[in-house]
Amino acid sequence: VDPARDTFGAMTGLYGAIQPADSVSLSTRTHGAVFNLEYSPDGSVLTVACEQTEVLLFDPISSKHIKTLSEAHEDCVNNIRFLDNRLFATCSDDTTIALWDLRKLNTKVCTLHGHTSWVKNIEYDTNTRLLVTSGFDGNVIIWDTNRCTEDGCPHKKFFHTRFLMRMRLTPDCSKMLISTSSGYLLILHDLDLNKSLEVGSYPILRARRTTSSSDITSSGSSGPRAVGSPCHQNNSGPPAEKTLSRPAQREGGSPRNSLEVLTPEVPGERDRGNCITSLQLHPKGWATLLRCSSNTDDQEWTCVYEFQEGAPVRPVSPRCSLRLTHCIEESNVGRGYIKELHGFGIRLLGFDAHCSELVDCLPREASPLREIRSLYSHNDVVLTTKFSPTHCQIASGCLSGRVSLYQPKF
Repeated sequence: VDPARDTFGAMTGLYGAIQPADSVSLSTRTHGAVFNLEYSPDGSVLTVACEQTEVLLFDPISSKHIKTLSEAHEDCVNNIRFLDNRLFATCSDDTTIALWDLRKLNTKVCTLHGHTSWVKNIEYDTNTRLLVTSGFDGNVIIWDTNRCTEDGCPHKKFFHTRFLMRMRLTPDCSKMLISTSSGYLLILHDLDLNKSLEVGSYPILRARRTTSSSDITSSGSSGPRAVGSPCHQNNSGPPAEKTLSRPAQREGGSPRNSLEVLTPEVPGERDRGNCITSLQLHPKGWATLLRCSSNTDDQEWTCVYEFQEGAPVRPVSPRCSLRLTHCIEESNVGRGYIKELHGFGIRLLGFDAHCSELVDCLPREASPLREIRSLYSHNDVVLTTKFSPTHCQIASGCLSGRVSLYQPKF
């Protein structure tokens, strides 16, 4: 038996017995909605990003309150990201990013200025120690945390696209995924964060639909979307395929930072989805999970797409496709918010009824996600949830400001 899978089976059993832990239920009361939760890498601290400019810190094991950063920002705090066990970053609608040190929380390490609109996402490349942020100004900005001072960090604009919603790095930091409110998913391959990508300076791969379960054996794909192209071009249509000069191409493969534009298949909306509001990645980088809404905004779906890597046919041809493997329809509640979950609680979902790993139960056709357990402990729409990296524990936060913890009960 593979020890890792044996451990995975034990953890599945523990999560199968998980319940709301009322004794460690945390309420933020006057701090507004909970927009984001983040555990430190060692699981010793749970941070809470609040609507009313505050960041809360708790000990998730004892449920004790550690600290309130009462004026962490001048507007809503949207996202938190730990760089290591002591340093973390927060971003806000005040267009700034702040760096914090758990050993000295009375003051910020520094404040980073560079975005011109709400900052929604923070990622961190552990290989280069570069901080990556994205905002509703459409910009992805790189910050050199190796050279931070009290005045900030050196930074540069890495990428720009219209309608930007979410940005993520794959676990090995080899790809950047960007979802848009116009239904596109952008993938930057062979990522090189040290190179800025000005408009027109990067190779754009052909925009196309993702592979559906019925198209697995088909070599063709439907045409690109004709409206709402996310990349700034002179024409109004989708980005055309561009050729990069030979010096920028790598021998035997696509050039660095090749951009692929996909329109993921959405169940119940065979044409296309209208908005990709949430974007998550499998911990091993095998798949991506998207939360999509329909064109008419009356349906929402959680969809899992498998990455299907392949050698490029030519230097600038598409080399990564997404195949819809699992999906489930969500309750269409909490309109106007970027929801990670649904309703007034959380659902534990599996690829099958036995909580098998994706590689062990990959279906030939798109299958429904299986509901393993439902946990309802909120009286408002749940906006965010996180698994502890070290303990069998889940945290969730809702629109009315309540934070709940869940752990096994036998």
